[in-house]
Amino acid sequence: MTSTHPKSISTKSAPAPVGPYNQAVLANGWLYCSGQIALDPKTGLMVGSGNIEQEAQQVLKNLVEVINAAGGSSEQVIRTTIYLVDLADFEKVNTIYANTFGKGVSPARACVEVSALPKGAKVEIDCIAWLGTN
Repeated sequence: MTSTHPKSISTKSAPAPVGPYNQAVLANGWLYCSGQIALDPKTGLMVGSGNIEQEAQQVLKNLVEVINAAGGSSEQVIRTTIYLVDLADFEKVNTIYANTFGKGVSPARACVEVSALPKGAKVEIDCIAWLGTN
C-alpha cells in the first residue's frame, strides 16, 4: 500500500491563517479544512458588521475557495461542523448553507452553540471532503 505525506493547501482567495495552522491539509485523498470565519481575504477584516446572513455567505465562500484550491468542489464535502454564537441564527445559516451543500448528497454535520468565536464572528464552519487518492 502506498502512503502519501500530508500536503498543505493554501490559496489567496481565502483568508490567510492567523496562527500555526493551514487553511487545509490533504492526506490520502481526504481534505481537512480548518474553520473559516467571515474574513475578507483581501483586507483581513470581518464582513457583515454582525449580520449573520452576510457572515455565513462569506464563511462558505472562503471554505469553497479552499476546497477549490485543493482541486475539489462543494459536492465532495462529506462532513461539516457549524459553530454558532447564537443557535437562534440556525435557520438563517441553514438556508444559506443549503445553497452551497444542497446539491446531491448533503454532508453529515454537527451544529453547536459556542460562547465566542475569533474576531467576534457569529459563525464558523469547517469541513472534511473526499477528493480521492492524491
